[in-house]
Amino acid sequence: MDQQEKKAALANLSKEEYEVTQHAATEHPFTGKYDDFFEEGIYVDVVSGEPLFSSTDKYDSGCGWPAFTKPITKLKEKRDTSFGMERVEVRSSEADSHLGHVFTDGPSEKGGLRYCINSASLRFVPKADLEKNGYGQYLALFN
Repeated sequence: MDQQEKKAALANLSKEEYEVTQHAATEHPFTGKYDDFFEEGIYVDVVSGEPLFSSTDKYDSGCGWPAFTKPITKLKEKRDTSFGMERVEVRSSEADSHLGHVFTDGPSEKGGLRYCINSASLRFVPKADLEKNGYGQYLALFN
């Protein structure tokens, strides 16, 4: 994604999507559209469309944000010491969008990680629409 494409994509974001992805804001817990959402499909970066997570790795952690045990692509990780806490921020690789944080309190049988992600950083692509939206290679996640 070049700078011109990113600029055009950013112009289409809501204020909340922009603040979350570009300024590392956090949506209020239990308010995001994907917190209590469990349809089959993948979640992509709202800025670039880069595939990030699969519904097969989503679970209800009770934290108030969508939680996943692993990403489906490589994410950037960055040390975050804001608000007097020690955390690991996760960002998309392509657009460098702030997504949320990864913690080590996830399900041990799934690797122990909990990717706590802002709904505002995501766009959901239903399983039935993967092929027509250019994500056909991810259908194999649901077999």
